[in-house]
Amino acid sequence: MLQRVAVAVAFLLTVQPLAARDVPHDLEAAWAAYIDRGANAEPAYVFPHSSCFAAAAAEHKLPMTLLLAVARGESDFDPAARSKANAHGVMQIRWPVTARHLGIQRLSQLYDPCTNIEAGTRYLKELLRRYEGNLHLALAAYNYGPGRIPVGAATIPNGATWYSGYIYRHLDYVMGDGGVAIADHGQLYSDLGQSTLLTFGEPYRAAAFIERLEAAAPDLELDWFRRGTGEFEVVMSYAGRDEFDRHAAMLRRAGFRLD
Repeated sequence: MLQRVAVAVAFLLTVQPLAARDVPHDLEAAWAAYIDRGANAEPAYVFPHSSCFAAAAAEHKLPMTLLLAVARGESDFDPAARSKANAHGVMQIRWPVTARHLGIQRLSQLYDPCTNIEAGTRYLKELLRRYEGNLHLALAAYNYGPGRIPVGAATIPNGATWYSGYIYRHLDYVMGDGGVAIADHGQLYSDLGQSTLLTFGEPYRAAAFIERLEAAAPDLELDWFRRGTGEFEVVMSYAGRDEFDRHAAMLRRAGFRLD
């Protein structure tokens, strides 16, 4: 397993509020297209807790790639993750109200990956029924709570829209653009290295940083995560030391200095 390390980066360009790359303008239509055409795609990697995800997906008849995207965005698959909003585990289920609604009576149960993944999947399926199959609204409610997202809403809070786009970006990573299957690829997600480039206090700044860096060095594998502290961490992924060195050279050519 490659070590996941923090890397300080000197950002030589001004960060301005820009839209996140790879996030479609019409998220409702994009999620509907995914359900119609991409829901049966295989994940691009073998992700942590894969047997738990496969079991939950089969039981609740939801795409495994969707569950993986939510889990990657919520916790990056960390079963011990805890947020400042008192959400816990892989799928970041809030304690105690949401957890008890899902039949979980002890906080410690949320730290069991399979229990947490099954509960989060069941909750997402419940929200999909509530919003009549509208995955964009269901994801907004997963983050904001169903009491704040009306059924059939034409507009929702900006933060809820942001969350739907955030998970869509993680879906893109999970699917590898929909073209790589586990049987053909087989690489363990846990074997990939991750280096933290910068941490931001606001999501639009993380998105803007990635957009500008990807424009200058499109071959970099970049992503960003909302951490439990409420901060937004931009990371560079790489498979092995050689790829790390190539990516470091790309960063230097793009005007970024690794300290």
